[in-house]
Amino acid sequence: MSALARLRADVEALVADLDAGEAVRDRLVRSVQRPLALVADAALVTAQPPTAEATAVASSVAERVVALAERATRERLEPEAPLELVEATAALHDLVASLAPQRLEMFAALQATLPTTIVVQPDGPYLATNAAVVDWLGVEVPARPQLALCRCGQSQLKPFCDGTHAEIGFSDKKDPAHVPDQRDSYAGQLLTVLDNRALCSHSGFCSDRLATVFHVASDPFVTPSAGRIDETIRAVRDCPSGTLSFALGDLEARAQVDQERAPQVEVAKDGPYRVTGAIPLLDADGEPVARNEGASFEHYSLCRCGSSRNKPFCSGMHFYADFHDPPPPDREPTLFEWAGGFPALERMTRRFYERFVPEDPLLGPLFSEMAPDHPERVAAWLGEVFGGPPRHSELYGGYDQMVAQHLSRALSEEQRARWVQLMCRAADDVGLPADAAFRAAFAGYLEWGSRIAKENSTPDAAPPKHMPVPHWWWVCNTAPGARPSSVPEPKEEQVTLPPADEPVAFAQIKPLFRQQDRVSMRFAFDLWAYDDVNRNAEAILERVRAGSMPCDGAWPAEKVDVFARWVAAGKPE
Repeated sequence: MSALARLRADVEALVADLDAGEAVRDRLVRSVQRPLALVADAALVTAQPPTAEATAVASSVAERVVALAERATRERLEPEAPLELVEATAALHDLVASLAPQRLEMFAALQATLPTTIVVQPDGPYLATNAAVVDWLGVEVPARPQLALCRCGQSQLKPFCDGTHAEIGFSDKKDPAHVPDQRDSYAGQLLTVLDNRALCSHSGFCSDRLATVFHVASDPFVTPSAGRIDETIRAVRDCPSGTLSFALGDLEARAQVDQERAPQVEVAKDGPYRVTGAIPLLDADGEPVARNEGASFEHYSLCRCGSSRNKPFCSGMHFYADFHDPPPPDREPTLFEWAGGFPALERMTRRFYERFVPEDPLLGPLFSEMAPDHPERVAAWLGEVFGGPPRHSELYGGYDQMVAQHLSRALSEEQRARWVQLMCRAADDVGLPADAAFRAAFAGYLEWGSRIAKENSTPDAAPPKHMPVPHWWWVCNTAPGARPSSVPEPKEEQVTLPPADEPVAFAQIKPLFRQQDRVSMRFAFDLWAYDDVNRNAEAILERVRAGSMPCDGAWPAEKVDVFARWVAAGKPE
């Protein structure tokens, strides 16, 4: 019997000992037993015999899972280990994380020699090895040395795979209607922006943050000279899909676009996996996955809704597919969570120190010698103060380090007030929440903290040592939802349909599509443009008849009939 067959038999023995309906049993069946059944008869030779711990008769489910995970991990280290074994190993590591998290260090040590990679399993999950994962708030997800990340969009354990892809027949084929691979060049006075729409994940990092340069609903898409060159470069570098780059003269500055970052996978809220740090993306044969022209290899976005037209890369279809993560816990959110976590706070502090401080006569000299990572340090401090993880305490020294930054600086009241004023402007600029509840707490801390900093900066100050980092909260019961909004919900416009005996022209077709429908499909074509709708009319008709378009509710029969009449009449303009 091969090593994999023995492993499969022991998994089945554990399954048999568990009661039906147990979560551990279900996970073993769907994510361990199933993939192992596909390769259990493979002639894979075990390089090292199982340890005594792995072969001992365990007395608990947790111990038995740990023993199985060790055996699977050792087999997984073999050069020709099948991807099905890697998938099973990932599920076992995830079970260990739940049942015996202190044992994960052993598996990290076993896999330490393996390079950080992401392998795209055919019609299955992303198999990520030794990859750090953070959530949309920038908070680390407890590490599993081997990961299977869901990409069918249907897992109940998001972001982790639970085997659903095999049950629903998930296919990773590209949609024939995906955006063509074409790189466009937009020349400005000093800078040329390069863009390939085929790779865009439509996260809005460019158009939402620098709308004067990047235009969603008009041509040309990019007007480089309509904004400051440093802000355009920042927007290009922030592009999570790797579709944007820039050139100075005739030379592309890819080395300046691709930053040096630690390998990391960010699970975007209701969106894709955003990969940074040049993690190799490999196919089932271990070869690099083909990229679109001009694509970055340092950062890219991978589909996790299962509906992308450009699999494995995200094409923005999660908006149209109405893809959502599980709802957050039913509790009052922290200020950190409401603000958007570390990514949002770092955008704000970068904007403050890169744009507002240098041009301000009061603050410019004060920060002229700050460390390159100063914006990240301030964001870490604010994140910890607002209820996030203790990143500042762990990385930079917490309260004592913050106090040391202000000693003997003799800050003036004018400098303090200007700091508060410009931080609030930076928050507006990067789109931090503008609701009254959050801004009351946010501005309250800036006022309080800046006055403490000014006090500590006086020449004869003797600040108390080893104080805890302050924790700020909502002010006077003003948390979100504490009072009903006085702003009415926007009403959907009523569409007047033409009578059955009246000819239908495009003027009657355009109002059938809402603004949200247009935004959802903008990456492929414009639902308000005659030429685009004319060219794709048959496909649109098929989808509205099937009820798959739009995604938030099928059209009533009378709307479908109007569109069908227009198509049958030759699609008059």
